[in-house]
Amino acid sequence: MSGRAALTRLTGTGTGDCGEKDCPNVYRDETDGGIVVQGERCAVFQPPAGEALVKIPEHVLREAVRALGW
Repeated sequence: MSGRAALTRLTGTGTGDCGEKDCPNVYRDETDGGIVVQGERCAVFQPPAGEALVKIPEHVLREAVRALGW
């Protein structure tokens, strides 16, 4: 499994395309169990190369936690 196929969406109801007003979204990476967040870039500070900051509302995180059964 690789690429987007390895991600299970935990939030949102659309295509996962931010242009369709379906962001932010939280995904689980099925290859390693990691959590992937898709959203608008946050410019509070510049993270190291290869990393990004995204800002998501609390209710989206709560939805993801419920989907995981935590």
